Amino acid sequence: MNTLGVVRKNTYFDSVTLMGISKQLHDLPGVAAASVSMGTDMNKEVLESGGFDGAAVADAGPNDLMIACLYEDGYEPDDILARVEGALSAQNRSRGYVEEAPKTVVSAAALNDANLVVVSVPGAYAAAEACKALRAGLHVMMFSDNVSLEDEVALKQLAHEKNLLMMGPDCGTAIIQGVPLCFANKVRRGPVGIVGASGTGSQELSVLLDAAGIGVSQLIGTGGRDLSEAVGGIMFLDGIDALEDDPETTHLLLVSKPPHPAVLEKVCERIERSSKPVVACFLGAEDLEDAGNAIYVSDLESAVHAVMALLDPEAPIAVSEAVPVEVIPSGSYLRGLFCGGTLMEEAKQTFFAEMPETVLYSNSAKGGAAALIDVGVSQGHTVLDLGDDFFTQGRPHPMIDPTVRNERIVAEASDPETAVILLDFVLGLGAHDDPVGAALPAIRAAQDAAMADGRQVVFVAYVLGTDDDPQDKASQCRRLAEAGVTVCASNAQAAKTAVSLVKEVR
Repeated sequence: MNTLGVVRKNTYFDSVTLMGISKQLHDLPGVAAASVSMGTDMNKEVLESGGFDGAAVADAGPNDLMIACLYEDGYEPDDILARVEGALSAQNRSRGYVEEAPKTVVSAAALNDANLVVVSVPGAYAAAEACKALRAGLHVMMFSDNVSLEDEVALKQLAHEKNLLMMGPDCGTAIIQGVPLCFANKVRRGPVGIVGASGTGSQELSVLLDAAGIGVSQLIGTGGRDLSEAVGGIMFLDGIDALEDDPETTHLLLVSKPPHPAVLEKVCERIERSSKPVVACFLGAEDLEDAGNAIYVSDLESAVHAVMALLDPEAPIAVSEAVPVEVIPSGSYLRGLFCGGTLMEEAKQTFFAEMPETVLYSNSAKGGAAALIDVGVSQGHTVLDLGDDFFTQGRPHPMIDPTVRNERIVAEASDPETAVILLDFVLGLGAHDDPVGAALPAIRAAQDAAMADGRQVVFVAYVLGTDDDPQDKASQCRRLAEAGVTVCASNAQAAKTAVSLVKEVR
């Protein structure tokens, strides 16, 4: 195996771009592993632990680009470097940079006549870049994570004082004035404005609204820590204010995991005096009573139904039911492998509603689940958020690179106790260009291995997206069905279907 390690001094690209280029390089025949990343200490440690030539990139600094590759004979180093350089140049051209890219956030915004910037740099530098943008009067969406709580609070307080959006850190989804950002879907425009402290939860709401013929005016992401006691819901509350002032928004839809109690009280007080109808979905929180203009629900599907009823009280609303599956699985346990953390939490909620006395294991112990002894090995009924830091350390998110999940699909199917494998496929900008196509070899290998062992494993899936997304939802669903996978219309329906199967075989 050959090793390549090259440093490009003073060459910056954001992490979303570099994750995509790393995936392109990794997918080449004969390439065992590849990484294109910035030269932070953490990234250098990841490269060295992954078997790359650490000495070759040892002098890389945070503003330097590292190109690392493990490859078989048949490639020349210049061939690999040319591919990377070509991909980077294509990124610059796609953004309108004919010559050299701008050196600062503010100059890039001025060049493009923009009033919003996306910050996607290593966490140690993200706060400084966001601060420059806010001081220049620019809204910010911060994709970067690993930003301190102190910096998050300071940035959001500054944004609040300047009447600007400060979405994030760790904000993966937004739609502003009809423009989807980062991991967002192409949905129709309409009267419903969303504020979400949950990325995939916000995506699910937007695509379910789209499927119901209802559009989205704005989708304001806040980052997952916004409703913590430390941050106090600064952006969540400012997002509500922004949508209340937005003439295109007639109804508000809010989503998050349960906030800190003190913050929840503050948020409820605000939404109950809203001048516009509000549906608030705090996942799993079932003890809130409707008041003022606020309707409280505890799951994503009910949130969309509540908005539909507000917009058209005569509209027929169908609660999803489990899809009948003719095949009877051989094992006893459910194994859920999720790219979206909120989709996993919704599946947990569904599981406990149907099987309240049964133990469910997870790498997220929230919502009543038991902690796994080893997240690399499932126990009994298990659901996993594969976007968790444990699985993404040194590699792209599974919505971009499904390698980790594909390996886990095969491993779960080889376990004779596995009855049902539950999957989500998240489409949209920034996601893998063919998530189903990338998973099908693993699904078929898993099916073949189980059948060779005289067992039957049932696959149940939900595809989160629209037909206008680059991946084409209809095509993704069709190919899954052709492979014998039961495809459901919502994440809630997929979870109900999977749980119904393991209830039958208990």
